Parts: sequence; C-alpha cells; structure tokens
Amino acid sequence: MESEQTLLPVLNAQEIRVLGVLIEKSKATPEYYPMTVNSIMVACNQKTSRKPVVQYDEQIVISAIDTLKKKGLVSTVTGGTSRTVKYKHNLASNYQLAPEEAAVICLLLLRGPLTPGEINASSGRLYEFDSLEEVQQVLEKLSGGNPAFVTTLSRKPGQKEIRYIHLLGEGIEQYEEEVIENNHGSSAIEEVEARLSKVEAELAEMREAFNKLMKELMG
Repeated sequence: MESEQTLLPVLNAQEIRVLGVLIEKSKATPEYYPMTVNSIMVACNQKTSRKPVVQYDEQIVISAIDTLKKKGLVSTVTGGTSRTVKYKHNLASNYQLAPEEAAVICLLLLRGPLTPGEINASSGRLYEFDSLEEVQQVLEKLSGGNPAFVTTLSRKPGQKEIRYIHLLGEGIEQYEEEVIENNHGSSAIEEVEARLSKVEAELAEMREAFNKLMKELMG
C-alpha cells in the first residue's frame, strides 16, 4: 500500500519572503542569526538577490512571522542577554532537510523559478556544490520526495534549460500562464516572420521577371 503524500503548508508572498530570508541568513551570516524583526525587514527589502524587489514595513513582517509561527515554520528564540525578541526558521528541522536541500529551497523562495545552472551559480554563500550534476541530483530528490518541495515549469520560448519552482506557495499557475502567453506570442511572431519571408520571395521572383522583361524589350 502506497503511503499518502505529505502536504506542505501553503504560504503567501510575505511568508515566503520572510521564511527565505531566515534560511538565507542562518547560513550566510550566522553571527546575526536568529534575527530581529528589524533585521528581517531589512533583509526582505534587499534590492539584490531578490525577485521581486519589495518594500515591506514592520507590520507586514510581524504579520508574516505570526502566521509562520502558527504553521510551525518559525519559532521565537528566548534566553541569552538580549532583550530583543529574535526568530529562527524550523523548515530544515521539521522536514529533515540536508544543508544542500535547504539551500536550493531558499534560492527558489527568494528568487523565483531558477534553472539548475542559475542555482549552481547563486548558491555559494549557502552551500558549495561540487558540480552542476550535484545540483541536479538535489533537485530530483526534492521533486520526488514525500513531500515534494520543487517541481518543473514549462520551458520559455528559446530556453534550453528547465526551470524549477518551489511548492510552498500558490505561484506556479501564474508562472505557467506567463509561459503560455510567451509561447503564444512567440507563435504569432513566427507566423509573421513566415509571411514576411513568403512576401520577400514573391518580390524577388517579380523583380527577376521584371528585369528579364526589360532586357527582352531593350534587346
């Protein structure tokens, strides 16, 4: 008897960004982790390594933290000498994720759909992959596990590499619609180009016939 597929929590855009930031900073800057609300807000609003770029205020971040806590993905850190409340993520511990798996999920949370090559090029501060093949192996594990954390998107027009997207949100439909629209646009362009080529060929034939006629008349 097959085991039932474990369902992942569905996160909104703000929760995705906050969770991604906590995973990222736990690896990239462990000396500043766990994080305060203010440091999470600053990291959410970074203009680099983020897609889309956002401008969250403190209330948006607090709201996202509260709902992530209810979903068991974020915890409050107590103890120590600091009076400021700090937060840490529980994704890796909840799902027994290896460091390389958490790194891939983190990049997809913060940057949207990525190809294996883009993941390999961007993962340095989170995890050093030995090769593109290792990235591919991790993606296959994450897409075939229980739960599955990633899946593939349809290729964009002219794109050779497959893009991967995380399954912690509801955004996959919008990306697929974007691909479909791009494919439709590409088909329309190809149709126009085909018609243009046909017209050019007909003009060339007419020019050749005209030149031949002129030679006969002048001969």
